[in-house]
Amino acid sequence: MNRRNFLKIVTVLGGALAMSRCDMLKEGDETIIVIGAGIAGLSAANTLQNWGYKVIVLEARPRVGGRIWTSREWEAAPLDMGASWIHGVNNNPIARLADANSIKTVETDYDNQWIYDESGNELTDAAYDRLEEFEALVQAYVAETIETLDDDVSLQTILDMALAEEDISADEKQIILYLLNTIVEHEYAADINNLSAFSFDQGEEFGGEDVIFPEGYDQIIALLADGLDIRLNVSVQRVAYGDDGVTVNTNQNTYHADRAVITLPLGILKSGRVAFSPDLPADKQNAIQKLGMGLLDKVYLRFPNIFWPKEADLLGYIGAQKGEWAEWLNIAHFTDAPILLGFNAATFARQTESWSDLQIVDGAMETLRTMFGANIPDPLDWQITRWAADPFALGSYSYLTPGTDGDTLEALAAPVAGRLFFAGEATSSEYQATVHGAYLSGIRAAEELWDA
Repeated sequence: MNRRNFLKIVTVLGGALAMSRCDMLKEGDETIIVIGAGIAGLSAANTLQNWGYKVIVLEARPRVGGRIWTSREWEAAPLDMGASWIHGVNNNPIARLADANSIKTVETDYDNQWIYDESGNELTDAAYDRLEEFEALVQAYVAETIETLDDDVSLQTILDMALAEEDISADEKQIILYLLNTIVEHEYAADINNLSAFSFDQGEEFGGEDVIFPEGYDQIIALLADGLDIRLNVSVQRVAYGDDGVTVNTNQNTYHADRAVITLPLGILKSGRVAFSPDLPADKQNAIQKLGMGLLDKVYLRFPNIFWPKEADLLGYIGAQKGEWAEWLNIAHFTDAPILLGFNAATFARQTESWSDLQIVDGAMETLRTMFGANIPDPLDWQITRWAADPFALGSYSYLTPGTDGDTLEALAAPVAGRLFFAGEATSSEYQATVHGAYLSGIRAAEELWDA
């Protein structure tokens, strides 16, 4: 069956297809190990279990969810430390799960963003119009320049070409860099110097608005994890595969199964922390090596009161240095809690990961005091992510480097020897770097396993 058609069927019919498979297969005929209890692993495990396979999920963390992680450290203020959004709710399988289970979501209006200049002044109407003009010009220039190129280059190369060809002032360059950081680098978790100009935005999208979960993304994870045999704190060290099945060596036990679904993050695959015997095929190793693992970190600050415009969905800051505290999500707008969420991506995020919490908070507060005045209160508390340092992720999500494209993602996704099947956001050529992409990849891996 064509993969794309299968995914459409699954999205439309949901559990009906899983039940028909289950009717065809005797329970317990095969044992499948799923490595990783992120949303890709849970999706694959749920699908396979519904089809009658015996499924064991191995998870290195003491919790399920992987890079979907809701902190409940602050009372009545669930905070999503990893994934936050459903990107496009129309026909999106995550949105359907939320709707079917009455899980509350709230729309994010990206146009309702209040932006401040380097001096801390909110942009005038004329400045907002100028920003929109520059966004359109940058998009047009990138598209036109790509048409003239024979070989893939980085987005930075195209920017350098523009700066060399056009008479651009320092203020205009600052605006361009702000736009590239907040629109591109935050979206793809990578510096424009590392993103493929040809392919960075390849793939498909679901229509409709983007929404967040005011009560936590982990509600989706809880649904998918229910009823599964999940072994926590089990770190996989080696996966051996052959005619007699699959053997998985871990920090606790050795597991044997007929086949395995591998949902390790790209960062872990790139690190070589999990050995494969025999080695993975050369095209898969090449894909692992060439694809990039991006970084988007979060800093939540909780204050004694709301001193910023509550009516704004987002807050922006056009600072002197690209990528430093340029974008904030106004949690107060969605939940009434006096909390701001600052994003840092790519180069600056990697820099700040080596800072102490206090250094990070001080940097954030310097920007906020520029925007809202020197007398704003200090935060009462903070929560900070360091996804590049996370030993079970080594980054946030994947991106396409110069010379990679959808074929590279498909090489990473390809099954091996009828024994190993791969899922995760980095294996989705249609919806890379999204939660729904990871979810659908788990179903696709289950289908490939069934057909093998």
